[in-house]
Amino acid sequence: QLRLVESGGGTVEVGGSLTLSCTASGRAPATNWYRQTPGNERDFVAGIIGKSGTNYADSVKGRFSISRDDPTNTVYLQMNNLKPEDSATYYCKAVTSTGGLYKNYWGQGTNVTVSS
Repeated sequence: QLRLVESGGGTVEVGGSLTLSCTASGRAPATNWYRQTPGNERDFVAGIIGKSGTNYADSVKGRFSISRDDPTNTVYLQMNNLKPEDSATYYCKAVTSTGGLYKNYWGQGTNVTVSS
């Protein structure tokens, strides 16, 4: 069982920056960030596989950057030039694979508010 703890959320002004952290209790080859606003589905934001395989939602390309620190099992989401539409609860999801079986683990979420 993998446990994930997110941190780094808060309130920031338009154009500001925040860095979210997702620390896992063990190794997860793939970790993704999602975000969700009330009444809406959880949307993919960014993902990282292995050391440097990354992908991003079109809405955040050029502004967000995902990275990982393997010794601490932590994945970061650096968010720059934040916009009001980036306000959401951000969740990380870790994917593990054992014997060809994939399992997803979710964190509890961290809130981001971008004020104009």
